[in-house]
Amino acid sequence: MTVNVLGENYTLNFILEEEDEGLKECDGYCDETIKTLVVKQYKRGEPGSKKVLELQEKKNFRHEIIHAFLYESGLAENSAWAQEEEMVDWFAKQFPKLLAAFREVDAL
Repeated sequence: MTVNVLGENYTLNFILEEEDEGLKECDGYCDETIKTLVVKQYKRGEPGSKKVLELQEKKNFRHEIIHAFLYESGLAENSAWAQEEEMVDWFAKQFPKLLAAFREVDAL
């Protein structure tokens, strides 16, 4: 699957941790040098895991897409806030609510 980010096509990869060394320490990453987003596919039924893992995986995809937008816009290289995981996570988690509010008042 691909997604267009400010004119650049990024490949989205949804894979198990064992298939990518980069997922050993995180749940996903954005490699802007090769226009690739990688998100960990969680193992189902693991003790202590979240009950609806699909919601977390979708949030992780949004998170990595936001990183890609920040890189493609030039903000990631030129500002500390655009690299903050806290800020990127906020947008990833709140985006569905923002989209719903924009649609509610026909602001798109």
